[in-house]
Amino acid sequence: MILDTFRNIFKIGELRKRILFTLAILAIERIGTHIVTPGIDAAALAEGFKNLQGTLFGLYDLFAGGAFSKAAVFGLGIMPYISASIIIQLLGSVIPLFQKLQKEGEEGRKKIMQYTRYGTLLISALQAYGVAIFLESIQLPDGRLAVPNPGLAFQLLTMISMASGTMLIMWLGEQIDDRGIGNGISLIIFIGIIARLPKALTDEFQQFTVGQRGLLAEIMLVALALAIIYFVVLLTQGTRKIPVQYAKRVVGRKVYGGVNTHFPMKVNTAGVMPIIFAQAIMFVPTTLLTFLPENDFMLSVRDMFSMDSWFYWIFYGVMIVFFTYFYTAIALNPVEVADNLKKQGGFIPGVRPGKKTSEFLDKILTRITLPASIFLAIVAIIPAMLSKWANIPYSLASFFGGTGLLIIVGVALDFLQQVESHLFMRHYDGFMKSGKIRGRKG
Repeated sequence: MILDTFRNIFKIGELRKRILFTLAILAIERIGTHIVTPGIDAAALAEGFKNLQGTLFGLYDLFAGGAFSKAAVFGLGIMPYISASIIIQLLGSVIPLFQKLQKEGEEGRKKIMQYTRYGTLLISALQAYGVAIFLESIQLPDGRLAVPNPGLAFQLLTMISMASGTMLIMWLGEQIDDRGIGNGISLIIFIGIIARLPKALTDEFQQFTVGQRGLLAEIMLVALALAIIYFVVLLTQGTRKIPVQYAKRVVGRKVYGGVNTHFPMKVNTAGVMPIIFAQAIMFVPTTLLTFLPENDFMLSVRDMFSMDSWFYWIFYGVMIVFFTYFYTAIALNPVEVADNLKKQGGFIPGVRPGKKTSEFLDKILTRITLPASIFLAIVAIIPAMLSKWANIPYSLASFFGGTGLLIIVGVALDFLQQVESHLFMRHYDGFMKSGKIRGRKG
């Protein structure tokens, strides 16, 4: 069945070209993560970066696909674009100009995209300058510097190289959107995370071959990984369908409406963003401590915010629950949904249009977000628990949950959903006979 589906994919000329184009773009992106910014001592940088894995720099390196730790021209990754997109989205909820653009359809979307590009360039330039200063500060105990010749020339060169790299990545992502298949930006993040998997599996295989972990333990790890992935897929695909009816309208000689449908409300509307926000905040104390002198108080704070402490797990979980509700409130506005339904002549059976509908939607959204936020918190904490209790290297444990797994599952489902759409349009069977895979936009 699966083999037949893959054969069908390459029988469709357009789909084959789109997939091959997407793979070519992703290959170019991966090449860019290995081109080191001029003026860097790569060996000294790699040595100095070993102590920064549990900090914000380690989180940034995850989204940059390992390019940040190498100070590559793609070292900033796509994060400046994501930051600019989030800022524009937040401005859309408070500034009338952006609210107006969001309602102007395709033209408004193009203007918002242009503002996002400008914001990406500004943020990437500022971040590249900060990275240059950070790189100049790295010095090993033996006196070696990550930047042998620091100064204004190196800072300007780093700003130009890394800011240009980010803009190129953004352009590559747009090319995938236009001529490839899948969401370009998401796929670039996806391939960067997946690129870490071979090394993690190799390290685990070495542990197995030297007898540090038995066959039964490895089988249990595989079973646990499959179980976690299964539940993450359920969370990603989970949807509460709100029944909606449209009243009949007569326009000229045509009758519109009079149909029964549903409004899909995602169980996890916020996606992976709550974990990213919470993780960024949790890494702030650890990051600051790397630049401060050590004393008893600093050591106790570092122990509290280390990934293997109960305080870290509980506080991290609470932050994820909070940010899940916070981002859900931004991503889905019940008042706006209720107004749109009312304008289109739609209503929820048994609920009055307008304010009562928005209150009804808000009540359901609040209820379904709670279990989603708790599950997100559990998924986020699982890697740290496995690393502590099962003695699994964190490089492998990170694939059992957390940001990486949620991104991998979400992007993979979205990609498969788009492939299935092409297959069904040409009357081929998809990956599943019993209905199409519901994408994240579901």
